[in-house]
Amino acid sequence: MRLESEESLLLIVDLQSRLLPVIHGGEQAVEEAGWLGEVAQALSVPVWITEQYPQGLGGSDPRLVARLPEARIFQKAHFGVHDEATFAEALRESGKRQVVICGSEAHICVMQSALGLLDAGYEVYWLVEATASRRPEEARLARERVTAMGAIPVSADMVAYEWLNRCDDERFKAVHRAYLRERSDRSLRFF
Repeated sequence: MRLESEESLLLIVDLQSRLLPVIHGGEQAVEEAGWLGEVAQALSVPVWITEQYPQGLGGSDPRLVARLPEARIFQKAHFGVHDEATFAEALRESGKRQVVICGSEAHICVMQSALGLLDAGYEVYWLVEATASRRPEEARLARERVTAMGAIPVSADMVAYEWLNRCDDERFKAVHRAYLRERSDRSLRFF
């Protein structure tokens, strides 16, 4: 299964301001999700963000909201977002069949969301470096469980370059200039 930008959606689960300080790898998750979200927006891939009980856990991290002004935000009570009728209907209406998922906590809301999406017949891609929990062991167990059920582990670079597909068009050049060069650890890997 190859990722295609026209078939994809980026789902960022519960990277919320009051939760992130206790998440192991939370800062990296915000950075990677934000970077891939910017790439997604440049390629017209929808970016959807969820918030679990924002009254208690705060809203989405302000850095994500600032970087991703086109993102659609869903508030939820269920741990698995696909159990929310408004989300499930919106996803069905979007016509997207591939969901790249990341966020926190990996072993609770991200895992249950991924399992719900798999049960509903979507292709799920687990964005490894942007998915975190309070305890790293739980994030690892969650990834193992969802991949055993059919999710595919991916990195942000893998997703971005599959979405781009080729280097000889203006989309690649714009993304490469605007996003890849801003981070030397990424730009050294390419051309």
